Amino acid sequence: MNEMPIGRMISMIHRQNQKFLAKELKPFELGNGGQHAFLKTIIAKPGINQDELSSLLKFDKATTARAVKHLEAVGYIERHTDNNDRRSNNLYPTNKARNIFPHIQKVLERLNEEITSNLTAEEERQLLPLLKKIYPELMNTL
Repeated sequence: MNEMPIGRMISMIHRQNQKFLAKELKPFELGNGGQHAFLKTIIAKPGINQDELSSLLKFDKATTARAVKHLEAVGYIERHTDNNDRRSNNLYPTNKARNIFPHIQKVLERLNEEITSNLTAEEERQLLPLLKKIYPELMNTL
């Protein structure tokens, strides 16, 4: 029998990561749809608009809109109308977001530790460049 296809392995790893994040980020009212990635980006780039957010994170506009709506509903972000384009909203983190973000970052670090726990230091050092080779567009987002 042939080895499992790489795409299937990546998909399975992704599903396990999503289960871990859903459980660990539930106390912060974050979970599905990569909401933590949206929040992390808004904290790093205050004033970013939704189109830029979608493009940067490689999510479709509908997923971005749902995530932004949720983050606003739980008090992590605020929308302000762009002075140059009244149809566009700029997104800003709230103090609540800034205060909880170190806790979220610790969850993400634990996930990375768990993912790489069976790798040697050298294998771990090699992993990211190999993944970036598979998907070169990641070079602009990581």
